[in-house]
Amino acid sequence: MRRLPEKGKAMEGYKKILAGFGWKNGNGVYFDGSSLGEGATGIDLACRLGDQGADELMFWDYSETDKEHESAIGFLKEVIRQADAPVIAGGKIKRLEDVKKYLYAGAKAVFLDGGNDDNVDLMKEAADRFGGEKIYTWLPDPSCLSKTKEYAQLGSTLMIPGWELSEADMEELKGSEETFLLMAGEIQPEEMAGLLALSNVEGVILGKTNLEAMAAKQRLKALSVPVQTFESPVSWEDFKKNGDGLLPVVIQDYRTMEVLMVAYMNEEAFEKTLHSGRMTYYSRSRQTLWTKGETSGHYQYLKSLSLDCDNDTLLAKVRQVGAACHTGNKSCFFQTLAEKEYPQTNPLKVFEDVFQVILDRKTHPKEGSYTNYLFDKGIDKILKKVGEEATEIIIAAKNPDPEEIKYEISDFLYHMMVLMAEKKISWEDITRELANR
Repeated sequence: MRRLPEKGKAMEGYKKILAGFGWKNGNGVYFDGSSLGEGATGIDLACRLGDQGADELMFWDYSETDKEHESAIGFLKEVIRQADAPVIAGGKIKRLEDVKKYLYAGAKAVFLDGGNDDNVDLMKEAADRFGGEKIYTWLPDPSCLSKTKEYAQLGSTLMIPGWELSEADMEELKGSEETFLLMAGEIQPEEMAGLLALSNVEGVILGKTNLEAMAAKQRLKALSVPVQTFESPVSWEDFKKNGDGLLPVVIQDYRTMEVLMVAYMNEEAFEKTLHSGRMTYYSRSRQTLWTKGETSGHYQYLKSLSLDCDNDTLLAKVRQVGAACHTGNKSCFFQTLAEKEYPQTNPLKVFEDVFQVILDRKTHPKEGSYTNYLFDKGIDKILKKVGEEATEIIIAAKNPDPEEIKYEISDFLYHMMVLMAEKKISWEDITRELANR
């Protein structure tokens, strides 16, 4: 029971639905100018655009000063770090360095203003440097359609306001061999369906009034537009329910794999979960449906749903907002009844545990700590040790004894984590970067 095809083919045959947001006057905003909210609130709401069904996000940097631009980059970095959906970014690009800033912040691609003829050479330079698939072209109005072939030669996907297209523009679009993303503005799914019917329209970018992407997708799906939604190949009738006609669901954090809670579904809860993308259950005590987070705001956004071998239990992997337990704990399973010490061998868990010790040393120095000695000596000492340990790996690799290279790699990883802590880089930043590649 999966939402997505295998990686690399996730969007094959589907139309993409993007959700847009931006940065203006030191604050996250929707495209209509209304505020996303300051600080963590704005970041959280931007991240939820993907949770609510958007396949990708579009970030528009409206900043006017260099200082505000740096703040926008910081905001973008944090959204990309927390969000699951890929982000296309742009809006304030004057030189190649600006393109690099967005890409190094983690953006999937960068868009440049195709209405500015001075950008043509910059686009070519950027495409040569970073690859044509990372450079999109924003055409501010339909009069720019005459330039599509020139930009498409760079391998660029073209973006244009869909609501401004006349019948003549639509005919020109139909005859084009280029790929387009259309800004949907305030148009409704029924109108979007007409735009998405064009074979060279890859998707639409939603505005504020139609920003609930999963709801828009369900309406588009009813109009026979191929969009990604949650669909189960096994019907409710084929599940083995308990005596009350319910199915137990084990809920797991999709990133950490921590078990968060156990709940029950009836058929209506099951269908509503698939339809909305938010975990919905059946309360046995209240005899009613409940969507997790309706009162607390601690929603659970579905990432995948699996069925066990006996067809009688579901496993849901979710993005948990806030705490899963009503006590305020992240997981309902916080009471240890019995435990035996055992070595932790989960690679990411081990890395994260060691990294947390290093971070703790940085925050709470301990006398005699080698880690604190490195932090006290500063970046040059840390870099010197990283370089030395890398050299030790090379030397050890020439030795037939595998124990030596395991030891040296472990030393290197420790010093690398000290460097990560010094530069404020987390394991999540690293794993996300690798996943994006």
